[in-house]
This record gives sequence, C-alpha cells and structure tokens, in this order.
Amino acid sequence: MSFPAALPSRFAVAAVHSGVVRQIASGKERMADPDLFSEQRHERRLRSAPLATRMRPVTLDEVVGQRHLLAADAAFRAMLSARRPSSMILWGPPGTGKTTLARLIAAEIGARFEQLSATSAGVKDVRAVLAAAARRIDEERGRTVLFLDEIHRFTKAQQDALLPGVEDGVVVLVGATTENPFFEVNAPLISRATVFRTEALSPEDVAVLLRRAIDDPMRGLGGIGVTDEAIEVLAGRVGGDARMALNALEAAAAVAEGSGRDRVEAPDVVEALQRRVIRYDKAGDRHYDVISAFIKSLRGSDVDAALYWLHTMLEAGEDPKFVARRMVILASEDIGLADHRALSVALDAFRTVEIVGLPEAAYALTHAVIYLAAAPKSNSVARAMHAAKRLVADTPGASVPPHLRSGATEGDRAFGHGVGYRYAHDSPEGVVAQVHLPDEAAAESLYEPGDRGDEREIAGRVAAADRILGRPGRKRPGEAR
Repeated sequence: MSFPAALPSRFAVAAVHSGVVRQIASGKERMADPDLFSEQRHERRLRSAPLATRMRPVTLDEVVGQRHLLAADAAFRAMLSARRPSSMILWGPPGTGKTTLARLIAAEIGARFEQLSATSAGVKDVRAVLAAAARRIDEERGRTVLFLDEIHRFTKAQQDALLPGVEDGVVVLVGATTENPFFEVNAPLISRATVFRTEALSPEDVAVLLRRAIDDPMRGLGGIGVTDEAIEVLAGRVGGDARMALNALEAAAAVAEGSGRDRVEAPDVVEALQRRVIRYDKAGDRHYDVISAFIKSLRGSDVDAALYWLHTMLEAGEDPKFVARRMVILASEDIGLADHRALSVALDAFRTVEIVGLPEAAYALTHAVIYLAAAPKSNSVARAMHAAKRLVADTPGASVPPHLRSGATEGDRAFGHGVGYRYAHDSPEGVVAQVHLPDEAAAESLYEPGDRGDEREIAGRVAAADRILGRPGRKRPGEAR
C-alpha cells in the first residue's frame, strides 16, 4: 500500500495530535511548543502512523458519534464553548474517541496538551507536569490539559498526587478509563471531576469514518476502491470501535494490494479481522455488564437474549465455571420452588463443565440456559433467606423453647429439656400443634410463597401445616400484612 510522499502544508493543522497545539477554533496560530522543527517532526511521524492515527479528527465537527456530548445543548459542548472546561473523566469502551476529545479540548482553549499513561507514569511524572503547568500560568503562556490514559490503573498515592493541581486549576485533568470510575477512581478525585460517558459507535457511524478514510487523499487511503459489502461487513464486526475499524481497513487494503487488486472486497475484510471481534474484557467493566445482562435476561424469561449473552461470554473466552456458578445461584434466587428441578439442572450443567470442558460443555450450558429462562420464576427463597437473617439479627438473645431442647440425659430432663415435645409422625397429617420458634420470633412469617409453577402446590401444603400449628395466615407477595 502506498501513501502520499509529503503532506500539504494545510495538513499541519493536524499538529493537534502531537505536543504542538494550535488554537484552531479562533484561527490563531499560537504555538504551545517553541520548537520550530516540531511541526516537521510531527508530519514525518504522521506519514508513518497507522490509518487510525492519521484520520483522528482535528476539529469537533469532524467527530463522528458521541452526539450526547457534542450536541449544541450538551453540557460537554457548552463547557468547551465557554472555553472554561473543568477536569473530567471520560469513561467508555476502547475506540470511542476519548483521546481525541482530550486533544480537541486542548485545541479549543489554546492549551498545551500533555499526555501520560498510568501504565508507565509515576508520581514523579505527575509532579513534573504540574510544576511545568504552574510555570506556564505564572509566565502567562496559557493553561495545560493533562490527559491521563487508563487512569484506573493509577494507585491511590498516584491519584492523590493529582489532587493539588486539579483542585487549584493548575491543570485541566482529562482522565480516560474503560472501567467504572466510581469503583476504580478515588472519591476525592471523582468529586473534583465531571464524569462523561463515551458510547460505542453505531455501525452507521463506523461506516461514515470508513468512507471518509477511503476518500481522503491526504490522511486516508487516497481513494482506493472498497465495495459497499466490505464496508458493511467491517462496520458490523468491530463492536463500535473506530480505531479497530480503521486499522482493519488498512490491513484489508494491504491484503487486496498483495493480491494484485486495487479494490477491497468483503473476503479481504474477513481475512484482516480473522474473526468477529467481541467487545468483552474478562477483567474489565464490560465483563460485569455482560454477566449482568445474562442474569437479567434469565430472570426476565427471555430465552433468546440469555442465549446471546451466554455465547458472547463463551466466544470471548470467559471461564465457563464462572457462568455455571451464576446459573446455580439464579436457580435458587430467581426460580426457587416455582420449579424445584431448576437447581438440579444448573448443578448438572456445572458438573458437565467440570467433567467435559469446552467446547462440548457448551451444549449443557445452552441446555441449562433454555431451561432456566423458560422456568416459572419465584424469588420467595431469596426473600425468606433475607427475612430470616433480619429476624436472627433482631433477636440475638432468643432461647430455644425447652420442649425442643435435647433431653438425652436424666439431668437434661430434670431441667425440663425435651419435656412435652410431640413427635410429628404420631399424627396422621405428619404435623402436630406445637411451637418451634422462640417467643421473641414467634409472630414472624418468613416464607411468603409465590403462586407460580410448583410453588402453588407447596403453598397449599404450607397453609395446611400453618392451620394445624396455629400460625397466622401467610401473605402472598404484594399483599399487606
């Protein structure tokens, strides 16, 4: 694949992608870096950069997607229009433009752009940037935007080192993370920043970027032919990741060129991608989002959705035992006695994973997912468990009624232990009228049966026993006591 030998001078506006920042919005050319050769160095580097880097937007109007941030009435856009951006954390999946937005913030306010990565920077690096930013303010050379990539990887001490500069406004901090910042970023830092979500691009948005790269003779592929089918396949298989889409397009163009063709076709895209890219990180926020969607789909009796999320996890390499364990929990928590076989089905699937392993165990997991999703639902087991825990906590001094205590010895019986106990099997019904709870807890009904599936029959048996035991009638879910 060939690229332009030299970039036109007007392309120098892309200096926003390096340490050189221009005040593009106002048309002024105020250089944030006094190095006269920095622009030439940037252009040389850009010529050899990946397509995704060359096509990075240089103005807000070039950004595709993120309409919730860039609409005229959006808080993010209003902050930039006022030229007074506060420190912020950009939270979203890879390839959604977090780095680009940070660079454009610096360009919009004519600030110097400094970038650190939490995977390699330390407290010393942070303090050096803060000191340099303070000098720039003292010398009236403008503000500094500090972009901290993967901020969630910073330790507490490293994050604390940022606080003085953020609190005093020495820098505008833009932190980027794929993880939930409310879990991964220290509360003091979160309280001093605004959190903005970036969303995965739609296939339509990705297609716009691909066509732009195809047609751009300077930054892009210079008009190489690409079929509509190839664009559609690529846009649909990158999970909304713009960077991945552009890099895959560049690889597909190389595949086509290597085959002696001047047009990219769908098979070239498939070859470049090798397989559909699944947006999933077993250690990241997406991991928790997908397992949450899986459980909620099972609970909601949506068989197709539950199967979709199951195989999203399996195709991405999730531990099948993790999935099976969550199904075992759901069988009692959300199905319970409405279908007493559900727990056995889930346990059988777990044992199959242990014995057989993937890929064959996927059949048993699919079997269990269909069964659990289709089963009648009841959360009476979970409600009874939590009610019992609360009652135990509220009655710490409760004593076992004397007739229920062990009367194994003459001494025990002399104190009344076991005296008056009635053997349930002596009754035709198998239930006898006697108290089994301590006095402090006797008024409580912990199990509230549902009326779905098998639990209708169980509720009838419990009600019959209650009548013999002399216990008050139990309420059904939603009924007042």
